[in-house]
Amino acid sequence: MGRKLMSAALAVTLTLAGPVAAFPDRPIEIVVPFNAGGGTDIMARIFAEYMSEELGSSVVVVNRPGAGGEVGMAAVAEAEPDGHMLIVINTPNVLTIPTERQARFTWESFELIGTIAEDPGTLSVHADSSIQTIEDLVEAAMAEPGSVTYGTAGVGSAGHIAGLLFEADAGIDLRHVPYSGASEVRTGLLNRDLDVATANLGEALTFADGNPWRILGVMTTERVGTAPDLPTFAEAGYPVIGGSLRGIGAPAGTPPEALDVLRDAMAAVMADPEFISASETANVPLRYLTADAYASELASVAESISALWAATPWSE
Repeated sequence: MGRKLMSAALAVTLTLAGPVAAFPDRPIEIVVPFNAGGGTDIMARIFAEYMSEELGSSVVVVNRPGAGGEVGMAAVAEAEPDGHMLIVINTPNVLTIPTERQARFTWESFELIGTIAEDPGTLSVHADSSIQTIEDLVEAAMAEPGSVTYGTAGVGSAGHIAGLLFEADAGIDLRHVPYSGASEVRTGLLNRDLDVATANLGEALTFADGNPWRILGVMTTERVGTAPDLPTFAEAGYPVIGGSLRGIGAPAGTPPEALDVLRDAMAAVMADPEFISASETANVPLRYLTADAYASELASVAESISALWAATPWSE
């Protein structure tokens, strides 16, 4: 077949096939691997609203809780890598789950889009509790080892890891009560089923609004600007650093052109003054890292998690 004839045949083929669809060509789902109502869910819903506007396409949040985030993360890791199903990736869960058990994913199972927020850890009590301070908590735990309960969003969650670090630093023994999500921990504390609740700061501030909820302290090196009255654990003599870095990922193998669209849209959202204002109102502590910086951060934290597991393996 001559070149002219081949070119004509190719043109006919392309015409019959029609133009290549632009991405996205249908609604995008952002999977939250936890129950509705927690800090991750609130953050994702605000982000989805502005991402939808930026992309000019519907972006919806779908909750797929279970096994400390494993159910949702595994589902997205194994999904069709076309950019239309994304996942909210939380530390430490994305790192602790593959460390503590055989999992169907690691953090490298995802193409990283970028981070949205970093939320430091806290411990809280019911407002009627006799525990008023971090020092009071340590005293109560020492008086009756294993009797003081603390609720978390699951084994290997940010709250659980923070609790382990606090126990080690303070030389105390608390009783871990795992729940399926932060909103369940909130209910447990308000119903007085728990002595102490773990929650990231944004969640704790939201849960405390209008409720008998007292935040004991924040797990940072310095006081947080959005809550300057809260003491740090370091001030009480326990320099525990804890919390959760939250970002967005897609299944490994997602086409570069789709990733470029998602990353550009995310960068625009993270710089949008209206998004920033809405996030601040909802107590979402923003921190934006590009995909490369995000990968470096996860690799570094993964090393720390592996070292913690080697020294103090957690399981229940």
